Amino acid sequence: MKTEIEVDNIKCNGCASSIKSGLKSFPGVTEVSVDIDTGKVGITHLENLMVVDLKNKLLIMGYPEKGSLKGLDKFAVNAKSYVSCVIGKISN
Repeated sequence: MKTEIEVDNIKCNGCASSIKSGLKSFPGVTEVSVDIDTGKVGITHLENLMVVDLKNKLLIMGYPEKGSLKGLDKFAVNAKSYVSCVIGKISN
């Protein structure tokens, strides 16, 4: 099954690398693609995997579904995305 999720905070290849690593370690995920320009994450996964679980994993990593957060919640998640970005750059 293929799911596409548009997320906030994708800025560079470091972000894309972190997203790919984080989601590929998720049980049931077989392939991940990231379009930096559009902010879309394509995920190929087993049918029994819940999309909400994928969205929560992205949120924890600092990449919430586009438009899902506001105010202080958005600020805190933006900070997480910078950390994920740096980790993605270092691991490349």
